[in-house]
Amino acid sequence: MIARGNSTEITQFILLGFTDLPIIIILLFVTFLLIYITTLTWNLSLIVLIRMDSHLHTPMYFFLCNLSIIDLCYVTSTVPKMLSNFFQERQTNSFVGCIVQNFIFSTMGLSESCLMAAMAYDRYAAICNPLLYASIMSPTLCVLMVLASYLSGLTASLLQLFALLRLHFCGTNVIKHFFCDMPQLLVLSCTDTFFVQVLTAILTMIFGFVNMLVIMISYVYIVLSILKITSAKGRSKAFNTCASHLTAVSLFYTSSIFVYLSSSSGGSSSFDRFVSVFYTVVIPMLNPLIYSLKNREIKDAMKRLQKKTICN
Repeated sequence: MIARGNSTEITQFILLGFTDLPIIIILLFVTFLLIYITTLTWNLSLIVLIRMDSHLHTPMYFFLCNLSIIDLCYVTSTVPKMLSNFFQERQTNSFVGCIVQNFIFSTMGLSESCLMAAMAYDRYAAICNPLLYASIMSPTLCVLMVLASYLSGLTASLLQLFALLRLHFCGTNVIKHFFCDMPQLLVLSCTDTFFVQVLTAILTMIFGFVNMLVIMISYVYIVLSILKITSAKGRSKAFNTCASHLTAVSLFYTSSIFVYLSSSSGGSSSFDRFVSVFYTVVIPMLNPLIYSLKNREIKDAMKRLQKKTICN
């Protein structure tokens, strides 16, 4: 800590993590390590598969590839530091490290929210306008939608970052969490956090409301279009094309809303932290599995890659 006037400026934070559960600390370490390795393996494999197989060079898989990239950055912003802290006597993170971690985590989370909306629009175009799908979802539009997702998340996170850097932290430096989450940082500030709280609430409402509205409107049109299909086989095929995305969206927004409400009420109990684990660690692992489990195109691409590897 650095003395500044009559106060002491914090230069590092102590993360409590899961130290209140010493009995299962080794089990938690092994579990999170396996989840992280699985997340890296599945997402990297999906990215490589999509890039190598020309049959998967479509808007849907272009978005899915970027979703995997976001998930890799998202989970890597928190898990490696958490794993390295497990067996340290003092689980610490520097002030700069905390700010950087929060910035990357926020950027990836907001970008993923925007990308989910873009993927919903893609499914709307595919099911509601199948004959015009290729012209609607042009490569240029797809790139612009992905860039807009990244830039939106980056811009919002930069606004939060600048507001956060205006605060001073003194007194206690204990964060009752396993990473530097914004609500936990605001609790430790010794200056007025009203502006940052209002800014965070506005950004959350904008990103949450706008993206969820796009997703909901897209799926209303999708459901109406599916109901107009006369054959049961046709309806089933149309639904299967968006079932994976709908599952991923449901998991993402349900868990994020719960975490947001918990954070707003100052929740930092063990249960709140485990819910945060699901939101920050488990979902990035599940996303590639959700999109690949019943996806015939992904399975066919894997078979083609295996044959190509054997032949070479």
